[in-house]
Parts: sequence; structure tokens; C-alpha cells
Amino acid sequence: MSEHQIVIVGGGAGGLELASKLGRKFKSDPHTKITLVDRNLTHIWKPLLHEVAAGALDADMDGVDYRVQAAASGFRFQPGELTGLDRDKQIITLAPIYDNQGNEVVASRNIYYDQLVIAIGSVTNDFGTEGAAEHCYFLDSVKQAKRFHHTLMNTFLASQAQRYPKPLRVGIVGAGATGVELSAELHKSAELIRGYGFDDFDPAQLEIVLIEAGPRILPALKDRIAAAAAQELTRLGVEIRTETAVKSVTADGFVTQSGEFIEAAIKVWAAGVRAPDFLANFAGLETNRGNQLVVTDTLQTTRDPKVFALGDCAALTLPDGRRVPPRAQAAHQMADCLYGNLLRALNGKPMKPFVYKDHGSLVSLSNYNAVGTLMGNLARGSMMIEGTLARIMYKALYRMHQVAIHGYFKTFLYMLAQVINRRLRPRLKLH
Repeated sequence: MSEHQIVIVGGGAGGLELASKLGRKFKSDPHTKITLVDRNLTHIWKPLLHEVAAGALDADMDGVDYRVQAAASGFRFQPGELTGLDRDKQIITLAPIYDNQGNEVVASRNIYYDQLVIAIGSVTNDFGTEGAAEHCYFLDSVKQAKRFHHTLMNTFLASQAQRYPKPLRVGIVGAGATGVELSAELHKSAELIRGYGFDDFDPAQLEIVLIEAGPRILPALKDRIAAAAAQELTRLGVEIRTETAVKSVTADGFVTQSGEFIEAAIKVWAAGVRAPDFLANFAGLETNRGNQLVVTDTLQTTRDPKVFALGDCAALTLPDGRRVPPRAQAAHQMADCLYGNLLRALNGKPMKPFVYKDHGSLVSLSNYNAVGTLMGNLARGSMMIEGTLARIMYKALYRMHQVAIHGYFKTFLYMLAQVINRRLRPRLKLH
């Protein structure tokens, strides 16, 4: 009996959960091989990247090493970046891997698949705004979040050496969940930095301006949630600029459509998402204007039933006409659905359609507050929550992701280790 190869490209929330569950399922089956491909070596849950950027989370210690996870769960890991797909031969091509000196370490490789799952997530959409790519930080990956954090810490250091001649101004374009959460987390970092040799630093020296083209922050959430979040951010000193569209970005700040200049030493672009550009017309698969792969209700791509897609890079229209939103909870649910469908396909059974259940939305404002809504049977429709309950529910979303990857026992151990580390490790990553 020949081997059956299931290849998953992308180790984000959905991809890693799917690989881990399939790996555990077929760990002792010599005829079914699960392979995960990712260009990075470690995984951080994407909704936490703003914490990596602000220094509240240490990606080197808190990340999941793909090789370690592969050994524990029973799948194989191949580092590399997807560059090609031959649907007739059922092979994908990975780019060569080079070291820091530019020497080729691993040559380009081909990997055969019986079923291919593309789960490469999304990237920030700068809408072609002049200067955005050149002058702004994006928070699409751990590498980008680390780069922002290094700049932030170096700027703190430079400001201290000059006795703070003027406030450090951080401009964030996009008042969705990422922009709002980063604003609160940066304010917390400014408070914590005082305890690590910056005792003369006044948190007021960090000025944060949140820029949104729409009429309010958190446009995807309900008005009352956005109002509660805006009130908390204003209390923290964050300047909120709504109905302010950015026309271009310079080294010193933002130029708005009205001609106003908003100064910012550090600039972040967190407005809009799209699938990576290379997916547009990739291998003849159907894509939409956002480069997402169009899929059927079984998460198979419309032009090739052997190629699946899940998460932010998948475009699925629900029976009621709504689109599945690019959220972590959607990727989690898609991974569960696809796990079941791949097992059914292996057993010659028909696949089941994906059903999206909106469990609500939560936004964390660092340790200060959290706001959001719960939906479903527990809330009997939609219920707004705030404060301690909202913070607990927000953390529970991450715990669900950990359980899907590690199982309940290991997740409990990670929680215990986190409690211990609060006593042993600094509350802010300083380098």
C-alpha cells in the first residue's frame, strides 16, 4: 500500500491546529504522512503579535517551535517558502534556503501531495498608499513585530540620553482590533519601562495617535463596544483621529487627504488585510480581488478538489450571502471542519459543508480593560461584556488555540509555567 500524503502550507492558527490534529491521528499509521510547510521556524498566535511588538510577549520563549511540535504530534515539518504549484503532477515547489551570508543551505525542493491545504494567512493591505511600505511598520509576522520592538526600545534609549527633548510620537493607521490593542499595549510599555532604569521617564512622553478613515474606531464591532473602547483609550491619553484618511506617508509622519500633516517618529500601518500577492491567479486557481482563494462550502478550491484553503487566505460566501470574516475563530473552525472532511475523504465518505458560528468579538486593552460581545446560547443572542469577564474570555480564546495544538494537559502546564514566569521574568522584554 502506497503512502498517502497530506501537505499543509502555512503554520498559522488554522494550519498548525490542523497539522497537529492530523499528526496525532495518524502518528502510528505508516501509510499516511502529514507534512507542514512554513517559511518560519516558530509560531506565535497572530492576535498576539501586537504584544510581541510592545514587549509584553517574548516570541523566543513563548513561541511554538515547529520541529518540536512536529516531533510531539507526529507530523513532519519542512521549512521553506511556497513558490510554485503543479496541479497536474500534484507537487508544490519550495524556494531555496540561504544563510545570513547569502550561501545556499537547502536547494529548491518539490513535495508531492494527495491533498494540499493552503493556509498562509493574510498580510496588511496598505492600498498602495504612497510611502506606506517604505516608512511604516507592519505586524504580519514575528519578524516584523520584533523589528518594531527593537525600534521602540532603541527610541526609548535615545530619548533618555537626550533627557527627552520632545515626546516620542507613535502614529498608528487603522483603528481595528490590531490598532486599538497596540495603542493600549504601548501605553502599558511606557508605564513598565520606568521600573527598568528609566525611572525619570514620564509615560506622558509617549504620545500615541490612532488614525482611522471611518467615523469611529473598531468599525467591525457594534457602536457601544467601540464607544467603550474609545472612552478607555482616551482615558489612557491616546489621541483618536477618526474620519482622517491618509494620503501619503513620509519619514516624519502622515499626510492626510485634507492636506494636514500628522507628525510621528514611529509609524505603524494596521488598516485592512489581503492575501499575499503571489496567490493572485496562483496555478490557475480562482481568486478574488483580495487575492484570496475562492473555496466551496467543503473548503475545496473551486477549480481543484484536491486543493483546499482555510483561514484568512480563503474566500467563502455563506448561504445567507455573508463572507466568512478573517478572524482567528474562523480559522479555528475551518481547521476543525477540514480535519473531519479529510478523514471522510480518506474513508470514501462525502464531505460536510462548513458552518460558521460567530461567537462574538473581543478586544483587549492590555491590563486596563477588555470589551466585546458574546454570541450564541450562552448569551442568548448578543451580549456586551466588559472588564474582568471580557479579559477572561479573551484569554480563553488563546487557551482554545493551545488546546488544539498541545492538548489539555500540556496547555495546563503552559498556564502553570506562565504563572511561575511572572515571578521570574521581567514584565517587559527589554531587548
